[in-house]
Amino acid sequence: MYSATAYAIRRTTEADAPTLRRLAELDSQRPLDGPALIGEILGRPAAAVSLTDGRVIADPFTTTVHLRQILRMRFDAFRAYSRTPSLSQRLRAGIRTVPITGAATG
Repeated sequence: MYSATAYAIRRTTEADAPTLRRLAELDSQRPLDGPALIGEILGRPAAAVSLTDGRVIADPFTTTVHLRQILRMRFDAFRAYSRTPSLSQRLRAGIRTVPITGAATG
């Protein structure tokens, strides 16, 4: 097990494509499609999770049990955040408005 500071988790970029292909190949999986998070242990890419479908690939020659769990938690948090309405949407939904039907007569 590694300390919490031994992990680095970040969004992938186009430059990570070869690394993702290598991880998928090592794990006998197909490469991840679309946006993903990649986890590094002591500076080396060790696992990744697809932000599209939650599929995880990992280096089978590295102990990645804890990192894979953290990546899955991050994916769940990302999915929950993307499904939660924004603050302004929640405020608008919470305020009832009454339409004005006519001008006041005196």
